[in-house]
Amino acid sequence: MTFALSSMQVTSLAFADHQAIPAKHTGEGEDVSPALAWQYAPEGTQGFAVICHDPDAPLVKDGSYGFVHWVLYNLSGDIQELTEKTAAGTVGANDKGGTGYCGPMPPEGHGKHLYYFWVLALDHQTSLPEGLTLAELLKEVEPHLLGMNRLVGTYQRD
Repeated sequence: MTFALSSMQVTSLAFADHQAIPAKHTGEGEDVSPALAWQYAPEGTQGFAVICHDPDAPLVKDGSYGFVHWVLYNLSGDIQELTEKTAAGTVGANDKGGTGYCGPMPPEGHGKHLYYFWVLALDHQTSLPEGLTLAELLKEVEPHLLGMNRLVGTYQRD
């Protein structure tokens, strides 16, 4: 795939880039999605998708690696933020076996993991069905990708 970082900036009120994700947003806490915001989306952006992926997780599935914590899409191009525990958009499948957000919770004794919160800017507003896997979403949106960037959080179990 031809994904490359753009000048779009992604931030959160919950944590700073490469800093600890509060327990509230993890599987050990309330397990609610953090607020996210972005700015400087590429010109022509009509829609967005959001992904949270842990590349440090010891999971290999369907030729991919890591753990998918969140797949969210069908977001309008005129929004620039998601509130905590957002109900916006359409939820996709996570690797826990459900849909929607499932927060960080690395295996005990596995150390600190990195969690990549990706925002993808698209050249059209999607209307995809609920429950897509990350691979299915990327197949659908890759031809429409204008730019993307991420916020990286960390988490380590107590």
